[in-house]
Amino acid sequence: MLPTIALLTTGGTIASLQTQSGLAPAMRAQDILDHCPGLQALATVQARDVFSLDSSNIQPEEWQQLAAAVLEAAQDCQGIVITHGTDTMAYSASALSFMLQGLNIPVVFTGSQLPLRHPLSDGPTNLLEAFTVASRAAPGVYVSFHHKVMYGTRAVKLRTLGFDAFDSINAPAVGYFDADGLHLQHEILPCGPGSVSLPSKNTLRMDPRVFLLKLMPGTDPEIFQHIMDAGYHGLVIEAFGLGGLHYIRRNLLDCLTALSERQILTLVTTQCLYEKADFSIYEVGRHVLQSSIYGAHDMTTEATLTKLMWVLGDKSRRLPLLTRCLAHEMVTS
Repeated sequence: MLPTIALLTTGGTIASLQTQSGLAPAMRAQDILDHCPGLQALATVQARDVFSLDSSNIQPEEWQQLAAAVLEAAQDCQGIVITHGTDTMAYSASALSFMLQGLNIPVVFTGSQLPLRHPLSDGPTNLLEAFTVASRAAPGVYVSFHHKVMYGTRAVKLRTLGFDAFDSINAPAVGYFDADGLHLQHEILPCGPGSVSLPSKNTLRMDPRVFLLKLMPGTDPEIFQHIMDAGYHGLVIEAFGLGGLHYIRRNLLDCLTALSERQILTLVTTQCLYEKADFSIYEVGRHVLQSSIYGAHDMTTEATLTKLMWVLGDKSRRLPLLTRCLAHEMVTS
């Protein structure tokens, strides 16, 4: 008996058609099914259009709408596939990883680098592989793209043109495809409380008032005052190397003290794509950690940003979870 898989569409390149203004999302869920009849050989498909957007326009409000659609679809299926534009897929997959804590089925994001109707499109293969993952993977949120399966909190887009657009950062891929089909690895990162029941809609609350600041040599401390005056509730700082900030001439350490005094929740990560931030190594780093200032360990920027938004969505209850691994997003030891 075939599994029931929900197909939720959000637009993106995979659903785009050429218009006078350029590529724009135009194909609907049923159009995608009609173009890829092989999907219905893998599953009984329940197709639904959630919205139709270039992923550059997908923001926290759309994450909430999409997560709510997942909760609704999850009542009647064994897995969910979400088609999504590649530009912000890593953000959406990370956000839903935190919003859907406890969901007891797999949710798989996929998309393509070329529109589905392009003769060289990678879309049909990515869809077939995503449906396979949705029917076989453990509960959780994943990105399936170009023969790789990654945790939603570990996938990062690295290429704008190459079909191998995503990679799993600081964690091995969950699985891969070859001529023998899907190979799922054993779970390597013990993380989170496990899947117990369908999450409540309260877990969908996000606070979008989070700013991302990438430091550069000579960053003016004044920018921190602008962030505080603008009413942001959270800040992600991409610092240098293991977590360095300059404090000669332009003292950014005093800025962190000001953020702490204003109780602006701050996560400090590294600009380096691989490995972790560790403030215990250098003198400058040891001065960073204060009240309301936390290290992001080896999280990706996308996971760091979305986790902070999620924690701030219910800060009184979720703050203790900020430094806990919930969805394979970090290794703390």
